[in-house]
Amino acid sequence: MAPLPDFIDDLGSGVFAVDTGFLRPRFDAAYLLAHNGRAAFIDTGNNHAVPRLLAALEAIGLPREAVDYVIPTHVHLDHAGGAGLLMAHLPGATMVVHPRGARHMIDPTALYEGALAVYGPEEMERSYGRLVGIDAARVRPSHDGMDVVLGGERVLHLVDTPGHARHHHCIWDGVTRGWFTGDAFGLSCREFDSERGAWIVPTSPPTQFEPLALRASVQRLVSFAPEWLYLTHYGRVGDVPRLATRMLSLLDAMVLIGRRVRGAADRHAVLKHELTQLYAASLAEHGVEPTAQVLDLLSMDIELNAQGIAVWLDRQANADTEGQA
Repeated sequence: MAPLPDFIDDLGSGVFAVDTGFLRPRFDAAYLLAHNGRAAFIDTGNNHAVPRLLAALEAIGLPREAVDYVIPTHVHLDHAGGAGLLMAHLPGATMVVHPRGARHMIDPTALYEGALAVYGPEEMERSYGRLVGIDAARVRPSHDGMDVVLGGERVLHLVDTPGHARHHHCIWDGVTRGWFTGDAFGLSCREFDSERGAWIVPTSPPTQFEPLALRASVQRLVSFAPEWLYLTHYGRVGDVPRLATRMLSLLDAMVLIGRRVRGAADRHAVLKHELTQLYAASLAEHGVEPTAQVLDLLSMDIELNAQGIAVWLDRQANADTEGQA
């Protein structure tokens, strides 16, 4: 096989990480799995990533007809925004998607309009492009404990993993003893790798952040004793017990911050400040100096995490009020 393009990493055992190019290099990955001449994509990035995904197939010597499955971990646009366009190029592929997300892949109008309201038309075009729907006959909803078989023998095991989003599942590959985690196990910016290894942080975007569910999902993933995590943001990481400890510790700290500042007059600004301080301290402990440039790499996630915590706090308050009625 000829040398691979620089946006593809061969991780061994038929697993290839494809840098989708979203936002910055090595931030957003799609994964191409190849086995016995058949292939699957796990996560797709956005529409602008599709040429890279098709080029990855060509680079490893497989035709488009060899792809049997496209499996987004969930339907947030940095994970599945390009799924419909990709499927249009893969005539034999079936999409396997969480049942709560299936309708959004078939008709992405609501998904697009919701994102458009947040980002505006110029940013939507720049970051995502127009979403493409998928024929319902090609969409297969997943279920907890579902197995799909790649290449006649490679079993991919899907489990329901809410907490980041209710339409989230993760995919277990027994060949590598690794989880394709989407956002259920947080994100790990490669810029923050140190002599201690990778650094990881939970993501709590609006509108479905549920910390107890996320904690249970992480613990369920860890119970398989994985050797690897294949993160969408970004790449393959090991040393899973240490990362799980850091992930859950930061999750607990984020919950405590939310509860402490829930009544603040300018709650969003306070949440962003407190999260910034939390992550800066964690990075310093990890051996990464939390300079302004370093923290700027987390600015988008701090903004979204603050929004997600606020939505969760309001949902909790509404539930308490209803319980007292």
